[in-house]
Amino acid sequence: MEKIKTIVVEDVSLELKGTLSIIRNDIPEIDVIGTAQTERDFWKLMDDGAEPDLVLLDLGLGGSTTVGVDICRKLTRKGGVKVLVFTGEILNEKLWTDVLDAGAHGIVLKTGELLTRSEVMDVMAGKHYVFNQPVLEKLVERFKKAVTDEGNQRRASIEYEIDEYDERFLRHLALGYTKDMISELRTMPFSSKSLEKRQADLISRLFPEGEQRGVNVTRLVVRAIELHIIDPSNLIADE
Repeated sequence: MEKIKTIVVEDVSLELKGTLSIIRNDIPEIDVIGTAQTERDFWKLMDDGAEPDLVLLDLGLGGSTTVGVDICRKLTRKGGVKVLVFTGEILNEKLWTDVLDAGAHGIVLKTGELLTRSEVMDVMAGKHYVFNQPVLEKLVERFKKAVTDEGNQRRASIEYEIDEYDERFLRHLALGYTKDMISELRTMPFSSKSLEKRQADLISRLFPEGEQRGVNVTRLVVRAIELHIIDPSNLIADE
């Protein structure tokens, strides 16, 4: 089997030594043709004629979390090089999505099992979304929560007879829109007066009879969140 020509991009000397040790001991298929501790070092290697099959890429280079994403995006545009992220950015999940959007084939966190031969070989076999166990655990956790939240929202919509306009109305109230502003949305073909009636109707449906008096917009929105009718983590305004 031909060796996998690889450039390792890592700005911390101790961690670079650790990565090279993993490769040397556990992934004999890799031939490290260069290492880089800065973006400048990396592109110099490429400009000098390096033709890697794989770039093993850290994200937090020189204290910046965007440099690794930029490298990945430029490599994706060039084509022909696979990128496997090997990073200590354990909590920065937004960064994970950014680098995946930039074209990374997978993410391995520097925790748990660390980098293994199987992840490298999966990437070289053309697989996308190659992750190690810590990433998978996070993804499964988020997936389970999303499924549970969607189920709760469906049940609440049925129980309280919530239609798409009710949900849209409540969502925009939660975002701070006034009724006049909501009535101007293309997706809400109602006047402010009609929305006043809809608000009163929602109060009558969502609150027990003895608790309806004096309910304001804030209390109505809080109640909608409590009943899982709207999701506070997914409040996106319509055009």
